Amino acid sequence: MSAKRLHLITTAFELFYQKGVHAVGINEILSESGVAKKTLYHHFAGKDELVLAVLEYRDQRFCHWLQGSLDAATSVTDKIDALFDALDDWFNDRVDALRPFHGCFFINVSGEYSAPDHPIHLQCTRHKINVAMLLREQFEALGMASSLGSRLTDDLCLLKEGAITLAYVQGDCNAALKAKDTATRLVAAVL
Repeated sequence: MSAKRLHLITTAFELFYQKGVHAVGINEILSESGVAKKTLYHHFAGKDELVLAVLEYRDQRFCHWLQGSLDAATSVTDKIDALFDALDDWFNDRVDALRPFHGCFFINVSGEYSAPDHPIHLQCTRHKINVAMLLREQFEALGMASSLGSRLTDDLCLLKEGAITLAYVQGDCNAALKAKDTATRLVAAVL
């Protein structure tokens, strides 16, 4: 990826994450990035294509961060602790790679592009699927049966999404720790 393209993506991400996609125009992105309009349109056919590239960028960064947070854990309970401890760090702005917490970028953007068949909405859905697959693979790597790993992943994703929403909408910086407590009780009943 060229440096200019990456600069446009990261600048657009910062603006979109802080203000929302529809609130940010191309001219603001150009002004903030210092890139010429011709250069932007050399890399992206339009704003929707830029948004898709930003979503892909954020998906890669988020999944890389989450994978790194989970990899060192060597048991199911350790993985669950690692998941919610990582979320707690994110909610409390202790993860430089994810920027200050403004909720889930994918939830926020999918709300702006609510038609389920819109390419931007579909890209947001793919991110949620990617995160679930990452979790499921972590459990299966520990030898957990696929059906149990899938069920646990579904339960944890519900808790994760609820914690993200609680942290962002209600400003509850302890939401991840509350979800971790719930997950711990859930796993104790299942395993």
